[in-house]
Amino acid sequence: MIQISNISIYFAGKYLFDSVTFTIRPDDKIGLIGRNGSGKSTLLKIINGLQNPEEGTISFPNHFKIGYLPQEGRSISIKSVYEETYDSLTDIRELENKIHNLEIEINKRKDFESKEYLKLIQELSEVNEKMEIFGGNNIHAQIEKILTGLGFNRNEFQRPLNEFSGGWQMRVELAKILLQKPDCILLDEPTNHLDIESIQWLEDFLKKYKGIIVLVSHDRNFLDAVTNRTIEISLGKIYDFNLPYTKFLEHREEIKKHQINAYENQQRQIAQTERFIERFRYKATLSSRVQSRIKLLEKMDKIEVENEDVSSIKFRFPQAPRSGRLVAEVADLSKSYGDKLILDRINFAIEMGEKVAFVGKNGEGKTTLSRIIANDISDFDGNLRIGTNVLIGYYAQHQAELLDQNSTVLEIIDRAATGEMRSQIRKLLGAFLFSGNDVFKKVKVLSGGEKSRLAIARLLLKESNFLILDEPTNHLDMAAKDVLKNALMNYNGSLIVVSHDRNFLHELTNRTIYFTNKGIIEYTGDIYDFIEKHKLESLNELNSLTLKKTINLQESASSQESQNKILREQKKLLLKESNKLKKKIALIENEIEEIEHNIKALEIFFSDPFNFNNVELMREKQFEYKNYKLLLNEKMNEWTEIQNSMESLND
Repeated sequence: MIQISNISIYFAGKYLFDSVTFTIRPDDKIGLIGRNGSGKSTLLKIINGLQNPEEGTISFPNHFKIGYLPQEGRSISIKSVYEETYDSLTDIRELENKIHNLEIEINKRKDFESKEYLKLIQELSEVNEKMEIFGGNNIHAQIEKILTGLGFNRNEFQRPLNEFSGGWQMRVELAKILLQKPDCILLDEPTNHLDIESIQWLEDFLKKYKGIIVLVSHDRNFLDAVTNRTIEISLGKIYDFNLPYTKFLEHREEIKKHQINAYENQQRQIAQTERFIERFRYKATLSSRVQSRIKLLEKMDKIEVENEDVSSIKFRFPQAPRSGRLVAEVADLSKSYGDKLILDRINFAIEMGEKVAFVGKNGEGKTTLSRIIANDISDFDGNLRIGTNVLIGYYAQHQAELLDQNSTVLEIIDRAATGEMRSQIRKLLGAFLFSGNDVFKKVKVLSGGEKSRLAIARLLLKESNFLILDEPTNHLDMAAKDVLKNALMNYNGSLIVVSHDRNFLHELTNRTIYFTNKGIIEYTGDIYDFIEKHKLESLNELNSLTLKKTINLQESASSQESQNKILREQKKLLLKESNKLKKKIALIENEIEEIEHNIKALEIFFSDPFNFNNVELMREKQFEYKNYKLLLNEKMNEWTEIQNSMESLND
């Protein structure tokens, strides 16, 4: 159990924490939430002993072990992935060395009846027992299980760690923590470095973990899957309930409503009492009643409404200029880095207005293909065609880190602004929560979320009708992610978004491209449509599906029989999908027929001059007519989309 008592930290003119107190119990799995800059990462550092509060204390049980994963960190180790992971298990390594030395000593001895020999045997037995308790007897299997769960291939175990990107190095740091099995695991944005499959694996691991977990995350699904308690930090206070994230929000909303109602009722009571006092203060016959009410006001426990951090980003992407029907197309595209083939004969196209999600394991080529389409990589085999009047806006995965660290916020935006936008700079920065002296901060002192907001703000200054966004939500808090998602849903241009955030992708995109084995699987629908429709618990199972002719997945079957089995399963899935689409088409056609019938009836009504005498009825019918026309257009678009899906399946 961890006891946090009255901790306070004062930073940049305000309290991050103001006399905060709470207890962390042995079975707690806590989601730590709040706006960027609210103090979540600071609280993790305080618990881990990396930072001291200005006031208050933190107490732990004796021999309490903590594992801490910060947001960022890079290793310069030249050890292999496996060696780096194994070497972190100091207790087990010491026991293994001790067992090894004892066995050597025992094998050298011949005095089998002596006390010294029996003492060595006894010591070896005790060390082996400790090894069993620590789980050391199967530690190599555990290392392999956790490394593969976090996305490493077995053939990468012996590669030097410093050859990997910072994100993959953070996975090794996470693996080391999970293997050490501390009493408390502190995780600061662990999903930033993981793909969807690894996130799902980590969710399962943490749900079963026997110990305390405190995690900072802006991934709703991850929080709901792992946590049983939520602590929100807002304006120096905490709001703490034994509920996962979504239920916490619902509960907080109910509390706020009751609190506001109680506050308003009390304010009415206070106003009424004050009016009575003011009116009858000088009436001798009512003096006792006046004094009674004065005392009532003095003793009253005043209800206070919580002061909330309600600041938010408000923006829309500028109206996108119209492009040609074909926005971008790659044909038989391949890309290698040295001897490593990343993409193998990819065929992919995006048309005007489409919103496409790129998903899959890290290293499978999502970013590479995005950069190729964005003209950020020119060295590849195959063909790339960009459509007529296509204006690309590209947000790179590490765009925020590419900003000039020594420039101020205002200078970054000022250099990017042209034409009329130069007069809108301060307004744009204010929309992204950079106001007052914040605009004069240098980039190097900004938080990860602030840098991401600045990079997105800069992207708005460039006219575009085709956005390519590579992990745009990393470091954004939930409120900022919601605003970005809403802006993208209202964006009238074309979109490719690379993301591992399932909630962010849900209902934003209308096509999902899964990258695997140097190829792609393409599907009409968003990430949840795909998973739910085929009852997939994990994207690992996507390898067995072939739903469109653009599939480039290459699998090898061990025998002709297994190949035939795969083909039969594929045909079943295609037939099942085709039947579902046929039913949808029939249903929509019936709806269209009914809507057209209603429109025709209204047109007959309008053709009768007598009906114009009833102004109110005419206004009502015109409103109905307009709604039916809008609904007809919507249903026709829906019919066209499903018909296109049907044709694609039959190709």
